Amino acid sequence: MTGASSGIGKLFADRLAARGYDLVLVARREDRLRSIAADLQSRFSVRADVLVADLSEPAGVASVSDRISSDSSVSMLVNNAGYSTIKTLAQTPDEVIANMIALNITALTTLSKAAIVRFTERGAGTVVNVGSGAGFAPFPGIGIPVYASTKAYVFLLTKYLQNEVDGTGVSVRLVLPGAVVSEGWEVAGGAELEPLPDAIVMTTEDCVDAVMSGLDQGEPVIAPSLADLTLLEAYDSASGTLLQSMFSAQPATRYGLGK
Repeated sequence: MTGASSGIGKLFADRLAARGYDLVLVARREDRLRSIAADLQSRFSVRADVLVADLSEPAGVASVSDRISSDSSVSMLVNNAGYSTIKTLAQTPDEVIANMIALNITALTTLSKAAIVRFTERGAGTVVNVGSGAGFAPFPGIGIPVYASTKAYVFLLTKYLQNEVDGTGVSVRLVLPGAVVSEGWEVAGGAELEPLPDAIVMTTEDCVDAVMSGLDQGEPVIAPSLADLTLLEAYDSASGTLLQSMFSAQPATRYGLGK
């Protein structure tokens, strides 16, 4: 469980521990992780290991990747670590851009690879990638261009991975929360939820419990806030049609290049 020291990750770990899962808790803040691990072990009589790692740094990613590759007891990877900042691109410091891409994209991709390689060898295992509803289209009035773009990447990567593991016994699931009350909004760059109306901000508890239900139901894409699944189906259908239409040897007639 990456990003296990707060928010969705912390509560996700709690729900898994309640079901009897042993855990490897991954985050930067050792004191928080050790407190959470002790609490989970006390309440649920499970094993909760602490793996301190900064997943925006190559060394941190390598340490978690090595654990996945070497520990035969690991049967699930939850790629939850990530953060956002509500700023325009021009207002976002270069180091925040680099760190956000490293954490939200590079770490998730590398750890997904490590897990899929290991799980495919075993013929079983689950990868859960946490994306965001923000990855579908620009959100009107909210400046999250880098964050939303990283989550669009998570969406597309996970869809590719679902195709890659078909028939292997490995499951890859995609979680697409909307706005959720979470410390992750404040951790890097002062992002706050105040600009968003209360009617669209879900509690962490409701989000994680919906995700657990979605996992139980076998949903490949779990969208806790989405009431009408036909919207997602229409999006998938339209994107597939558009993909096919983007490839042709002939320029479109509107460019006036026809012979």
